[in-house]
Amino acid sequence: MSLAEDSSRHALQLRSHTVATLRNGRHDPTTRIDTDSLWRATLTPHGAGTICITSWSTSSPEISSYGPGGSWLAERALDHLGYSDEQPSIEPVHSSVIRAERRFANLAIARTHSPYHELLPAILGQRVTAIEAFSQWKQLCAQYGARAPGPRNDLFLPPDPDVLSRQPYFVLHRLGIEKRRADALTRIASYAGQLIANIDFKNTMLNQLTNQLTRFPGIGVWTAATAGGIAFGDPDALLVGDYHVKNTVSFALTGKPRGTDDEMVALMEPYRGQRARVVRWLELDGWLAPKFGPRQRISSIVNR
Repeated sequence: MSLAEDSSRHALQLRSHTVATLRNGRHDPTTRIDTDSLWRATLTPHGAGTICITSWSTSSPEISSYGPGGSWLAERALDHLGYSDEQPSIEPVHSSVIRAERRFANLAIARTHSPYHELLPAILGQRVTAIEAFSQWKQLCAQYGARAPGPRNDLFLPPDPDVLSRQPYFVLHRLGIEKRRADALTRIASYAGQLIANIDFKNTMLNQLTNQLTRFPGIGVWTAATAGGIAFGDPDALLVGDYHVKNTVSFALTGKPRGTDDEMVALMEPYRGQRARVVRWLELDGWLAPKFGPRQRISSIVNR
């Protein structure tokens, strides 16, 4: 393989890692990604919209849009590929970060401009396995989200906030969603108007936008970081409270297979402002803390 071919292949891998963060599971009903096209449906300040980015993995992507919110999305479509991400100047102080930076320094962070959309699957991901959260997201969109504008019959919008906000707990219980997450979903749906409104990215620091999400009921630091990292492309959205990330950081930076959130925050202090970006580098570079004991059990609540 020539140097040019190797460089092109690496660039494709980086772009693939960027767009992979847009999707909540392989069967995300709002986001479809294949080798040539990226489809995403969401709610915008102008209504429902769908974008299709063809040739997304090349240097010449093409954009199509549908629905009343389509033009709004089209103006921001390339942000889904990380075009607005500013490459930082980071001075690594750990050998593992130095190595990861060599391989992934040009990795761009995607930005969807859709905090309401991102908060819903983030809430579903609270204290359950990814498999459970992905399944519940698919069911939630199928039940409370309309079909997306455009030609694809398998693409759905996120749950309609007016409908979701009125759902009693027992209805969401049938989907396997316990009361705490169900209450958080319906509450955040009631604030959807504020969340869907056009956000001024120019005059507000991205981490401030992420932190502001914690002012909404049911949204803690982990949920805000999970959603803000994608909605705003926040490179500092460190997942404090995550089951795995603290161990990944501890293992990569100290060699210890387990760590605490406080230890993670202290270790990541040299990278403040870009902490989520550095964690992503480490994960892609293969750092994963050893696993001890049985996996978390999936326990259904539907028939309780």
